[in-house]
Amino acid sequence: MKYFIQLIRPINLLIIAFTMYSTRLFLYLYEIKFHVNLFQKEGEEIDFLLMVFSTILIGAAGNMINDYFDIKADRVNKPEQLIITKHIKKRVAILYHWLFNAIAFSIAIYLSLRNNSFWYVFIHLISINSLWFYSLYFKRKIFVGNLIVALLTALVPILCGIHFYVHHQLPSIQNVNLDSIFDFWIYQLGEKGHFIWILAIFAFLANLAREIIKDIEDRKGDILLNARTLPISYGTKTSKWITGFILSLGPLTFVLLYFFKAPSYFNSLDSIKFFIPVIFSFFFNFLALSVLYKANTRSKLKRADRLIKLGMLTGVLLPYYWLLFL
Repeated sequence: MKYFIQLIRPINLLIIAFTMYSTRLFLYLYEIKFHVNLFQKEGEEIDFLLMVFSTILIGAAGNMINDYFDIKADRVNKPEQLIITKHIKKRVAILYHWLFNAIAFSIAIYLSLRNNSFWYVFIHLISINSLWFYSLYFKRKIFVGNLIVALLTALVPILCGIHFYVHHQLPSIQNVNLDSIFDFWIYQLGEKGHFIWILAIFAFLANLAREIIKDIEDRKGDILLNARTLPISYGTKTSKWITGFILSLGPLTFVLLYFFKAPSYFNSLDSIKFFIPVIFSFFFNFLALSVLYKANTRSKLKRADRLIKLGMLTGVLLPYYWLLFL
């Protein structure tokens, strides 16, 4: 059981769940602030839980199939962490992979039929097939595999948005009274799904950076597989600079959006307190960059990866932090 849990990468799955429930909590704050009906349909809470569960199952299945096709490289890159063949048989791993995907897709069919929307089936089908072809083929193609994983991660909050904005037909709110900075930011981020799109962009950037770092870690084993990853094609130093550029786009985008959207009738610097988790998230990203540029061992590259992951987890906790201001 210990090795099976390691195989599915529970921390990554926890971040997926937190991201989805963070999106839900933000929309709850938006609902109670501006009196829109998002959570009125009977059984919606169970539907959302099923959607989260199916997404986690697909993520777990994706982790399993990734390791299944990476056995040869992992024997070189991380022999001490090799699970499939060493602790779990290949046929058992592939069986669990198909079982998890089958359960997840069955849930998607149920949700699509219940809510009269093809989106659940479509996104689940795209995700399952993309993870399979990523692990089998695209992972070894320069930058393509990195983009696929980053885009699939960005789909997580977008799927939540589809659950609420498409099915529930969230109305646009007109002539609202924004009596506080908090009300202003909830309104700005809630209108037209801005919060969801911003979260998707940040998730995309953070995971794209992580995927490049993992390619740097796995460079030695990937050479054996004739892979054409970014570090193999352009070198470790160039890959680090590209990663740094990608991670810098998040804070830069936030600063531009923040001061562009901040109203003149509020002191924009005062409202910084509403974004403390985001600031901590970017702080962890900059720490990751510092570690990454000096990293010359696998353990230091792992440390940079963990810092980015910590930044992601800190960022998605923003709506939980906003509960303090209700």
